[in-house]
Amino acid sequence: MVNVLTDAQGDLNQYNNLRWDELRWPNFTRAELSCRHCGEYYHYPVFLDALQALRRDINSPLNILSAHRCALHNAAVGGAPLSQHLTLAVDISLRGHNRRKLVSGAKASGFSGFGYYFTFLHLDMGRRRHWFGSRKAKDLWQTFLD
Repeated sequence: MVNVLTDAQGDLNQYNNLRWDELRWPNFTRAELSCRHCGEYYHYPVFLDALQALRRDINSPLNILSAHRCALHNAAVGGAPLSQHLTLAVDISLRGHNRRKLVSGAKASGFSGFGYYFTFLHLDMGRRRHWFGSRKAKDLWQTFLD
């Protein structure tokens, strides 16, 4: 399978032809933001800048559990048919993070979609919205969001 890069305007380029900007996004790698199934990568510099700003703001590493997903992987993991992961979204482990600081930093960095789960926080730049992954997650997060 050939790995393909799609940028935010929908232009296709060879994945390996893109030079990762290590100065601009020093705390992340293309590999950790690519589909875990096939290695497909979606290049979205505005999103990457926001992710780097969040990392800088909270001054703590972000363990990304899931980022871009190809359509096949998204379906296999039960993702929504129009999931933001089909372009670029991240699920960040909550382990070792202050939840309030993480959400505050994400909002300040420009993220607009928030999925609150028991073990992770979903972030994307889709339309402004939020949801809870379960009742248990809602109970956990509600005190931080009031």
